[in-house]
Amino acid sequence: MRIVSLLPSTTEIVCDLGLADQLIGVTVECNWPAGIREGRETVVGTFADPSMSPAEIDAIVRQRMAAGLDLYTLDDAALARCNPELILSQDLCRVCAVASGDVDAAVERLACSAVVLQIDPQSLHEVIDSINTIASAAGVPKRGADLVASLHRRLAQVAASVAGKPRRRVFVLEWTDPPFGAGHWVPDIVMAAGGDPVLARPGQKSVPATWTAISAAAPDVVIVSPCGYGLDAAAKQALAIQHLLPTTCQVWAIDADAVMVRPGARLVDGVEAIASILHDISDIPEHVLRRIR
Repeated sequence: MRIVSLLPSTTEIVCDLGLADQLIGVTVECNWPAGIREGRETVVGTFADPSMSPAEIDAIVRQRMAAGLDLYTLDDAALARCNPELILSQDLCRVCAVASGDVDAAVERLACSAVVLQIDPQSLHEVIDSINTIASAAGVPKRGADLVASLHRRLAQVAASVAGKPRRRVFVLEWTDPPFGAGHWVPDIVMAAGGDPVLARPGQKSVPATWTAISAAAPDVVIVSPCGYGLDAAAKQALAIQHLLPTTCQVWAIDADAVMVRPGARLVDGVEAIASILHDISDIPEHVLRRIR
């Protein structure tokens, strides 16, 4: 099957299912597994420039959305060259990927017969269930069932390890300028890790917060997890805003792209990583977490 993925998360899931050889097209933001864009069509480009600050990106997003402009560009020619049978899309977040309507329009323009599958999980368990959805659509349901079962086993192991332990108050900062609290599946990650998420919106879009409200929530731990950034960039942003946070809380930076914001199997790595700092149940994975203070 010729598969095109319009999301970094579905690219990861396709590879986790052992279908990398069937993945023909990806996005410019697909960077895991390493080298995944090599030899494949890049069918989606992004509006963002890596040199932009969080405030500049936020301003452009607001301007373009207010004007009804797209944030991502779908390359018709590249999509046509892929001649896909299955396109993995989403309608969850316009800031994260091409809108599903744009994909449908492109498929119609190109007279493409591909199945367009929308993956729109809102919770951690829906993320895991979406693996089965993709596996079934790609013709490998057994692989999906096996991967899902292994993820649930790992979550059960964490739950057993943190059972009965004090639940520390955790604020996840999903954007730093302006500050945003956590939404969708991120609060589930914190709860699964044995924490109590504050200023969070489980299963809903994240919304702006204020530094005053964050301080008033009295978190024990603040995890700086800016969407679209890896560990080094998250640590840099955490250092820049730590003076705005309560002096009594721990501050950690996390590789958001790897283990927090992309709805795929690596979210379970995020659960395990956060459990390691909240409850000292395992070595802290320094490749995804860094203590700021």
